[in-house]
Amino acid sequence: MRVVVTGATGNIGTSVVRALADDPAVESIVGLVRRKPRWSHPKLTVKKIDLGKVGKASEAALDSVFADADAVVHLAWLFQPTRDPVKTWRTNVLGSLRVFEAVARCAVPALVYSSSVGAYSPGPKDRGVTEDWPTHGWPGAAYTREKAYLERALDAFEAEHEQIRVVRIRPGFVFQREAASEQRRIFLGPFVPTSLVRPGLVPLVPNTRSLRMQVVHSDDIGEAFRLAVTRDVRGAFNVAADEPVDAALLARLLGARTVPVPSRLLRTAVSAAWTLRLVPASPQLFDAVVRLPLMDTTRARTELGWQPRHSAGEAVAEFLTGLRERAGGQTPPLASSVEGGRLGEVATGVGKRP
Repeated sequence: MRVVVTGATGNIGTSVVRALADDPAVESIVGLVRRKPRWSHPKLTVKKIDLGKVGKASEAALDSVFADADAVVHLAWLFQPTRDPVKTWRTNVLGSLRVFEAVARCAVPALVYSSSVGAYSPGPKDRGVTEDWPTHGWPGAAYTREKAYLERALDAFEAEHEQIRVVRIRPGFVFQREAASEQRRIFLGPFVPTSLVRPGLVPLVPNTRSLRMQVVHSDDIGEAFRLAVTRDVRGAFNVAADEPVDAALLARLLGARTVPVPSRLLRTAVSAAWTLRLVPASPQLFDAVVRLPLMDTTRARTELGWQPRHSAGEAVAEFLTGLRERAGGQTPPLASSVEGGRLGEVATGVGKRP
């Protein structure tokens, strides 16, 4: 098989490439990236293509890569600039539509798309929802709005191109040690003292009942994508570790105790930090997270044949270790620091850096 992976150097992308490369059925992988990495693999060829660019040249570039591909795995996603939703829309939504159109033009047999738990409409926190739960997202946040829009676009794509096998992987929050610095830049910002996030130094964890979510280790999500590429399956699959992450789990990992905090108080704090440009994550994203449903992963286990090798606690613990150690990877998205370090993040505007 010849597989094309967009966003091949990110948190999910590096794990997908590793998983595909370990499969004897996959002969070659073409990774599409915005910035060339130092990292590579014997089966991987990297090509620089910016999905945010429009024009005949960009279409031709995609077509040249997608021609004769057996599957396209679409992972590319721009989280920042969080303060410029027009830019993220152009890259994430319009760029994805260009990928879908190129798949159709080139008659690629399979399209495997990275959706998200964020595509789901608000739902319960005490039970898991199956893949037929509405996917209208939370309209206030750019990320969930974009993911929901692309669900509708894929509905139309599937109806028009029945001959193309379309798979939607909907993961929870994806963690690994090497992505800790990237995720700190995307969500927490430059002012968080990450070296102090260790057992014994964090005495309290705020306990808000609505802050209950699911996570998955990056290696496990990579395996889910490998299975989606190599097996004759269609449709959506929820992918997450078994145990939801809540204040109690975080307190166990940090040797702390929980303290009840109203959701509205946390939201006020996030809003103030956003307004003061202390964090890149918007209060609207907080609004979305507290409304996300828990997911039922039965279909991924029974039809896809997927099983998590890491528990939720192990995935979060690895992320916290990576935060303390300022861990990173050998790709531009996963780099342990950006040009200028944390001062550079401040100088270029917290939440503005692409």
